[in-house]
Amino acid sequence: MATEYASSGEYIKHHLQNLTYGELPAGFHRHDGTVLTEATRTFAHGAEEAKAMGFWAINVDSMAFSIGLGLLFLFLFRMAARKATAGVPSGLQNFVEWVIEFIDVSVRGSFSHKNPLVAPLALTVFMWVFLMNLMDLFPVDWLPLAGSMAGLPYLKVVPSTDPNVTFGMSLSIFFLVLFYSFKMKGAGGFFSELAFQPFPKFMFPINLLLEGVGLIAKPLSLSLRLFGNMYAGEMIFILIALMFGGSWIMGLFGGVLQWAWAVFHILIITLQAFIFMTLTIVYLDMAHSEHH
Repeated sequence: MATEYASSGEYIKHHLQNLTYGELPAGFHRHDGTVLTEATRTFAHGAEEAKAMGFWAINVDSMAFSIGLGLLFLFLFRMAARKATAGVPSGLQNFVEWVIEFIDVSVRGSFSHKNPLVAPLALTVFMWVFLMNLMDLFPVDWLPLAGSMAGLPYLKVVPSTDPNVTFGMSLSIFFLVLFYSFKMKGAGGFFSELAFQPFPKFMFPINLLLEGVGLIAKPLSLSLRLFGNMYAGEMIFILIALMFGGSWIMGLFGGVLQWAWAVFHILIITLQAFIFMTLTIVYLDMAHSEHH
């Protein structure tokens, strides 16, 4: 598929562009040279059109794959729960039991309070992020090629390489952290935690600045860590795929390199899901704890 593009740069841009749907303003010059006489809702062809659509544009591929993978997670775990047996377990039941035990150990080791929401949330976060990351192991050309055959100009299949997805998840965690901080400590207790430590109380402006920056940094670090690692991994797969458009020697070397990177990437996608889950647990534990 790389040979279908005029340059390597076009190939890379195509595979890193989301399928974006939104409204282009009247008078906008489209990719095919036409000028819109009125505001039009359509799919963007290129980054310039996606930018012109503004804040309310939606990355359809990221939404479709992330929601679909979330439903797949619910379907598989529900099916395993319905077919669970005390006898010889199936492979799916073994896998689900192993994951639940792993999550239980992680929550018990990092969360020192009682909250029935934390363990299910940790399970959901881990499996959802893992499944989204797992899409990175699909050959980079397969699904975009299928999408182009269906008339889609772009199809980016790894939701966690879209910062909108990672920020959406991290902001959800951040709102839970704020909710439990207010619930467990009260507005006064939460404010005093931000304003009266680590320095003496008369230095509360400095404390508030430092603690405020640390608070805001939580969702930023949570989202950017996942996005950065997965985006870099996807970029490497795309660069390796370019080798198949060269000589047979380059193609052979690219095949070996792709296999080696895919094996190593299994560790990365699992580790990133684990880190996202662990930080979620730790942040919620901090929200439940009173600092003195």
